[in-house]
Amino acid sequence: MSKPGSATTISSLLLFLLLLLLHATANTETPSTYIVHVSQPAARVSSSLLRSLPGPTPRVLYHYTLAARGFSAALTPPRSPSSAAARTSSPSAATASATPTPPTPPPSSSRTPPASGPTPTSPPTSSSASSTPASTPSPRQLRRLRPPPPPPSWRGSCHPSFPCNRKIVGAKFFAAGYEAAHGPVDESKESRSPLDTEGHGTHTASTAAGSEAPGAGFYSYARGTARGMAARARIAAYKICWASGCYDSDILAAMDAAVADGVDVISLSVGASGRPPPFHRDSIAIGAFGAAVRHGVVVSCSAGNSGPGAGTAVNVAPWILTVGASTVDREFPADVALGDGSVLPGVLLYAGEPLPTGSVPLVSGSDCGSRLCIPGNLDSAKVAGKIVLCDRGSNARVEKGSAVKLAGARDDHGEHRGERGGAPGRLAPHPGYHGRGEGGEQDQELHPVRPLAVRESDLPGDRHRPRPAAPKVASFSSRGPNYRAPEIIKPDVIAPGVNILAAWTGESAPTDLEIDPRRVEFNIISGTSMSCPHVSGLAALLRKARPGWSPAAIKSALMTTAYNSDNSGRTIVDLATGVESTPFVRGSGHVDPNRALDPGLVYDLQPDDYIAFLCSLGYGPQQIGVIARDGVSVNCSSDTAKRLSSPGALNYPSFGVTFSSDADAVTYGRV
Repeated sequence: MSKPGSATTISSLLLFLLLLLLHATANTETPSTYIVHVSQPAARVSSSLLRSLPGPTPRVLYHYTLAARGFSAALTPPRSPSSAAARTSSPSAATASATPTPPTPPPSSSRTPPASGPTPTSPPTSSSASSTPASTPSPRQLRRLRPPPPPPSWRGSCHPSFPCNRKIVGAKFFAAGYEAAHGPVDESKESRSPLDTEGHGTHTASTAAGSEAPGAGFYSYARGTARGMAARARIAAYKICWASGCYDSDILAAMDAAVADGVDVISLSVGASGRPPPFHRDSIAIGAFGAAVRHGVVVSCSAGNSGPGAGTAVNVAPWILTVGASTVDREFPADVALGDGSVLPGVLLYAGEPLPTGSVPLVSGSDCGSRLCIPGNLDSAKVAGKIVLCDRGSNARVEKGSAVKLAGARDDHGEHRGERGGAPGRLAPHPGYHGRGEGGEQDQELHPVRPLAVRESDLPGDRHRPRPAAPKVASFSSRGPNYRAPEIIKPDVIAPGVNILAAWTGESAPTDLEIDPRRVEFNIISGTSMSCPHVSGLAALLRKARPGWSPAAIKSALMTTAYNSDNSGRTIVDLATGVESTPFVRGSGHVDPNRALDPGLVYDLQPDDYIAFLCSLGYGPQQIGVIARDGVSVNCSSDTAKRLSSPGALNYPSFGVTFSSDADAVTYGRV
């Protein structure tokens, strides 16, 4: 018998945890996907461990070796609770944790390189590779530049169905977790291959590392030469998201593969829905620890689009570079004049027939069957020929517009952009308007079944007004305080994420709506998904320029050199409130890559620092083992682990302080 606290005793208790999880769902025969983290090589223990469970031997989906250590499997709950209990003394010395993996929802410009990109004297990035969930830059981009062969450090490959080249040097897809829950991918709706049939991955990949593309634009909007932040970097694509979401088992497998392939930067524009999970149950945090802390890969993630509520940021682990969204000094304004003479400022992307100048009747959606403009609920007789006022909420803006268009049964074609003051949206195949009040917020939206009257007549194209103050923090951008560790401020930085022009797949309409027949090479969309790859590309540039820097050093350089004033000299404004933002909204500020090349000082971190940080949060050996792999050997009472008096003592480039009373005094040191 092992003494209390020994590895064998601990692992037996942990196997009991696995079986209890299975027992808790024993009332269903539907397999669930579990990620099992182990302290020994996964392939050595997965088969023996799974064979010890009651019933048919579960199917292993993936083995994880680099970004994490463990495996995922589709497990059917045991039929007999007594048989499960009888196995709790199984002498497996491997299991650290078993976690069910619910799906994460699918993830939510030519001017941005001058706004946040490097000068032409910045070093080339021909040896860098960046990783995104799914990416297929446009054919025009692929023809534009023929880089030299990949460096010897590149070990990746391309799926046989995907035509890679010297720009896209890797292309893989991960669907085992998704298919375990939903059955085979429906190839009539999406491609079971690395091909991006939705557009999100193409947009983010080209933002991070797209080659120079003259003549880019969405119709006549944002015309010019577009390029990614690290235009000479190579791209490796790892497709992880499918129609019904992104599964943790697939995400972790993609991160594991990216590390094995030899990427320098992982750009991940996905995240948990709702509050961020604890670090030991957050597969992105676990994979990012293995990639960044163990293998030196920078991991850049989006903060989420759940703003403006406090504590909404996700991907908040200190070893992740977390990015919020800001505006640029370009917008597409259009004003609506009401019958009483008042004018509503708004935004519009429209490239159809010239807009009429006459008056159009206005009606509320609530008087036509649906205040939210839910598809199928509007009375066609009441909305025909009118402008419909739709309340925000429930369904997406483009869906509201689509519902109005279908109810009105009119043949209106144009491009409506749901971006007012920094709100996310997509282009709808009809004219429309989003009002913009003080602070950039609004309560309702106008969706017409025929074109709106606007005050200015120089549509389509960029509007010629004085440049707006920028950057501002987008109202949708998720913000802190950090829900899991308030002393670690998140997001870390902000970057352009509103009205971003980038490449688009030819497999999908710019709206993703079935009624939209258009296909474009470039699209304008918004979200922290768009701001994340800006910073990922900058990280690739820094990795090339400073090859000796750790991921923590690269993050430090970007944070300590970020700026906090807009182009008018005012502290960066939060569009959700109309007043100056705080560090919990903008992090350390807006990235400034040229200054980041020479930050003057760097706050670096080592693996033991993160172990001490987790100990200071109250994590025990089992939980730390899930994150750091060797946690069963961690003693949080040791001098090394207990050297942090609180999470805020981590050698991070910023810190937050929680006071329990007005008399509190807190002192933190930095090296």
